[in-house]
Amino acid sequence: GGHLDLVMLGALQVSQSGDLASWMIEGGFTPGMGGAMDLVVDPSKTRVIATMTQLWHGQPKLVRNCTYPITGRAVVSRVITEMAVFDFPGHGAMPVLVDIVNTTSLEAVRNVTGFDFAVQEPLGS
Repeated sequence: GGHLDLVMLGALQVSQSGDLASWMIEGGFTPGMGGAMDLVVDPSKTRVIATMTQLWHGQPKLVRNCTYPITGRAVVSRVITEMAVFDFPGHGAMPVLVDIVNTTSLEAVRNVTGFDFAVQEPLGS
């Protein structure tokens, strides 16, 4: 770990504290953990960006606490979805919404996000 400056991974869930669940859905599909745990082992040296859809079968994938097995705790620094971009400052700070796509609204993003977040003003800067 720590050999890369940036890692982009797909995510099944990301928690409010930046925990990443990316390898298994309990009782269901198990793609395997692959090398993700090795890639996210040192978030102080490697920026971890998670890419994901906002919802899975109508349920938020951005959640207060992950319900799937954890790949790494407090490792995510940014999440990019089809609706929005969130930064995770770490150290117990709330995630920050930094941008939304021009075809959605702040209210729509809040409705499909399973945790509280701050909003950067202005968005997209």
